[in-house]
Amino acid sequence: MAEKKIRLQSNELASAIFGHQDKYLRQLERGLKASLHARGTEITISGSEDAVQEAENVLQHLQTLAASGVELGEMAVNYALSTRAELTPDIAPLLAQTVFTTSRGRAIKPKSFGQWQFLQAVDSHDIVFAIGPAGTGKTFLAVMKAVAALRARKVARLVLARPAVEAGEKLGFLPGDLQDKVNPYLRPVYDALDEALGVDAAAKYIERGVIEVVPLAYMRGRTLNDAFILLDEAQNTTPQQMKMFLTRIGQGSRAVVTGDVTQIDLPPGQTSGLIEAERRLRDLDGLAFCYLTKVDVARHPLVQRIIEAYERKSD
Repeated sequence: MAEKKIRLQSNELASAIFGHQDKYLRQLERGLKASLHARGTEITISGSEDAVQEAENVLQHLQTLAASGVELGEMAVNYALSTRAELTPDIAPLLAQTVFTTSRGRAIKPKSFGQWQFLQAVDSHDIVFAIGPAGTGKTFLAVMKAVAALRARKVARLVLARPAVEAGEKLGFLPGDLQDKVNPYLRPVYDALDEALGVDAAAKYIERGVIEVVPLAYMRGRTLNDAFILLDEAQNTTPQQMKMFLTRIGQGSRAVVTGDVTQIDLPPGQTSGLIEAERRLRDLDGLAFCYLTKVDVARHPLVQRIIEAYERKSD
């Protein structure tokens, strides 16, 4: 058995790391193979040498985040636990970087190193593919980067597209005009825009045509210059649709393609355009493929365990 004492920098940081009524401290102890005993700002770690080292990595990581102004929560603690063997001192400062500030003043920061790598790829490549399970922030972060590019006048407009494919259920006849019929498929994109810009501002941009939220089929025959183009739910494109989308990109434009290859809603036997694009384009210069995993999940911590359960079922 090994033992090590860590003294946190202040009572405020200790309170942030321990959580209300030591909620996060209990979460840490459940996830670590070590015992944690806190007294004031001092934590005593007991366990095997490896377990003590991992616990120290996690606590130092959380302290750096909290000291940088990051509001700790269950997701931040869960991520630190999930990656405790790989945590290095340089990761926490990356996760403290604000990549976008919403209209309500909310600072958007990467929740994981995988998300940070995705954001860096968007800055350095004209076309980025982000592939990963539900809840990893693919669509949300892509929309934030799109709006940031629009605000900075790096692009003149945003074009956000999704294939209108039903997710395993037949919706039948939908009332209203064509936009009303496709809006349910595009709702996640609208939600991200509303978060970034505010409901009223997002509606004005859409009304003026600065932001287009459209079904993928509407992209055919167009050339999009000076635009930030997002294709969401790309696993539900056919290879022909994916080729059509990628060849719409004009001068001064950049594109992000997001999808989850474990949730394909195409008819049986139909090849996913996202999988085909990965096979054909993986080694092409100027493109980047980013792979997010269950440790990058930024929703409720239970989502990560749900993904793990489905992975075990498919094995």
